[in-house]
Amino acid sequence: MTPFGDRMRKLRAERGVTLKDMAEALGVSSAYLSALEHGKRGRPGWHLIQRILAYFNIIWDEADEVVRLARISHPRITIDTSGLNPKATELANRLADDIGKLDPATLDELLSTLGRKRQRPRG
Repeated sequence: MTPFGDRMRKLRAERGVTLKDMAEALGVSSAYLSALEHGKRGRPGWHLIQRILAYFNIIWDEADEVVRLARISHPRITIDTSGLNPKATELANRLADDIGKLDPATLDELLSTLGRKRQRPRG
């Protein structure tokens, strides 16, 4: 499941909406919506995201968060490390090999480390 799919499932559960009803309202198949929630389809397009936001009446910061989750929810990514430090290539390959074996605490730790690096001012 992707971060976006997890959020959609929680929104549906909180509001008592079935997959079938949501899919019908959005003009997509329930199979597609299910695949999107489970990470078996790529991230949704901008227009579908907008329809989802309108469907759930999501605005402001919560809407920004849903858009952010959609952006980081492509289940199959490509990392181009050409021209980078060889350690970047090693990291990308090791992560690809081992990500399925990492427990949630380790994933949180890695995400936290990357978040701290992003927040540091560059000098």
